[in-house]
Amino acid sequence: MRPNVLTRTLVSVTAVVGIAAGSLAGAGASFAASAPASKSAASSEAVVPLAVNNLGLSSAQAKKVQRWLKKYWGYTGAIDGKLGTNSWKAFQRELKRAYGYTGKIDGIVGSGTVKALQRQLKANWGYTGKIDGIAGSGTRAAFKRFADG
Repeated sequence: MRPNVLTRTLVSVTAVVGIAAGSLAGAGASFAASAPASKSAASSEAVVPLAVNNLGLSSAQAKKVQRWLKKYWGYTGAIDGKLGTNSWKAFQRELKRAYGYTGKIDGIVGSGTVKALQRQLKANWGYTGKIDGIAGSGTRAAFKRFADG
């Protein structure tokens, strides 16, 4: 199993378990006790969500970013306005080339990806905050300027 498939599967199973636990926590004790223990909430094959992280961009802005990624950075996915794993893999390729991203090209928007994005936004799109790997309001505002640029 490839690492990103394993990660998505783990995230999917964790989400299903968390949703199930939250649902049971709100239910009465008799309901929770009566649930059959042998039934699985969902299989990892049934639920494999694609992580989407638009970092505050509208769908129209995210489509502009995807078109740019397709033109310059090998993005081959749909222009759907959802910055998912494949969009972020293409973005990571660009960030690795020019903005100090040193992580894996895995499409996960972690602190390393955000730090490199912040360096890009600081160099070209008016970001004035710290390079801290946290996509706060300043990072999101500069990312919107990038998308609209």
